[in-house]
Amino acid sequence: MADFAVLAAVPMEAEAIGGGVMLTGVGRERAFTTGATMRETLVPGTPVALSGIAHGLDPALRPGELIVATELQATDGTPPRRLPDAELVASDLRRLGLHVRTGPLISTSRAITAEESAGLAAGGAVAWDMESAWLALQVPDHPVAVVRVIVDTGRGEAANVQMRALGSLLGVRTSLERWARATGPHEVLLAGPRSFCAGVERAIEIVERALARFGRPVYVRRQIVHNAHVVADLEAKGAIFVAELDQVPDGATVVLAAHGVSPAIRSAAAQRPDLMVIDATCPLVAKVHHEARRYVAQDYQIVLVGHGDHEEVVGTLGEAPDRIRLVQRPEDVADLAFDEEDEVAYLTQTTLSTDETSAVIDALRRRFPKLVGPPTNDICYATQNRQDAVRALADRCDLMLVVGSSNSSNTARLVELARREGCRAELIEDASAIRLSWLDEVIRIGLTAGASAPEALVQEVIESIATLGPTTVTEHRTTAETIQFSLPKQVR
Repeated sequence: MADFAVLAAVPMEAEAIGGGVMLTGVGRERAFTTGATMRETLVPGTPVALSGIAHGLDPALRPGELIVATELQATDGTPPRRLPDAELVASDLRRLGLHVRTGPLISTSRAITAEESAGLAAGGAVAWDMESAWLALQVPDHPVAVVRVIVDTGRGEAANVQMRALGSLLGVRTSLERWARATGPHEVLLAGPRSFCAGVERAIEIVERALARFGRPVYVRRQIVHNAHVVADLEAKGAIFVAELDQVPDGATVVLAAHGVSPAIRSAAAQRPDLMVIDATCPLVAKVHHEARRYVAQDYQIVLVGHGDHEEVVGTLGEAPDRIRLVQRPEDVADLAFDEEDEVAYLTQTTLSTDETSAVIDALRRRFPKLVGPPTNDICYATQNRQDAVRALADRCDLMLVVGSSNSSNTARLVELARREGCRAELIEDASAIRLSWLDEVIRIGLTAGASAPEALVQEVIESIATLGPTTVTEHRTTAETIQFSLPKQVR
């Protein structure tokens, strides 16, 4: 950002905004005059922010609320101008604790009557002012943001109420400066593979088929996969998520989530023959459970590498709670109450990073020379592939955005991996979580998603970044995934 211009109509607004502010004067004609000056003096591409007061059209608005314009309209037929990055600006302002609404702002050449106000509101505008549309018209090649404070809604608010409303502008400049620094060209480097893996696709399809075959509702014990958007989508289709089986009514259909469950949960389900129980456990998690049972049968002491609060680990520990010990870090190995000559086997949570598991396994091998492990790596193929894709991109990016929910283990590992590779990385639930401050002086943005995050969320992030300026997207794929898992017989 070479420069940054902030415009307001009158000194009172400029004082509330703070810093250097260009005064435009009030009304259409003064807006045109100021616009001509800007065309002559501003460096091409300079971000232009318009701020000050506005008047509410939406009855729900109150004095002091901020409006971030998504579109600028005018009563004289001036072509509308969309402001697609409004949501990023609004989100930044909300993080400051301000009350913010987004929507179309319409400019009028004079104060309007109550009847005219109703007509403008019926057309979709949420507020009106007397400058913005015409100022923006003069700078078509400049990024524009419009943030205005509602001072009245046509319901006869007192003058002191209107003056107090101006106080909401005090925090606006900080966000506008962040927006200005974030504008400009960006390059998005898409990691591939990313998003859904075969196990997640299978789990979601199981719930959807159960709904189609058995009708609403279908109950699901715990989150089917660790993603808030997936859960919300399935809830909208008729799924009901519960913490435990005792919350499932008699005669219902219930799906066990992809992360697997302990034998105790399966036993509890079996004791209710009235239930239609469908197991959506990922086959790769089921493989770890099978290995645990095999090592127990062979009289091994078992070490499980994983995070104790993760549902997959809880389920695996349940296979033999008296024989399996959990470790998370290499230093935990010294605390294991096993002798060096004991027969010890290890298993790993499927969604860990290879770096963190290899360090723990190396520590186990040093302490237990006869250590044995599964014939193939327990780390899920999709987890490994997504980590390899991030590793291949990390040193080429100024910032890595990882899409997924905070309770998704494989997603969290992608963030950690990118940071270990020396790249700034942030976990985001979706595009609404992007912070303008992250994009300051950032050109190349790496983008990936955990195995439980829908690809649609990735595309929304790209669209959000593209609102800030010209954006190129290049996919960098390290491998192709062709694995598919069969469905349970109940839903085939």
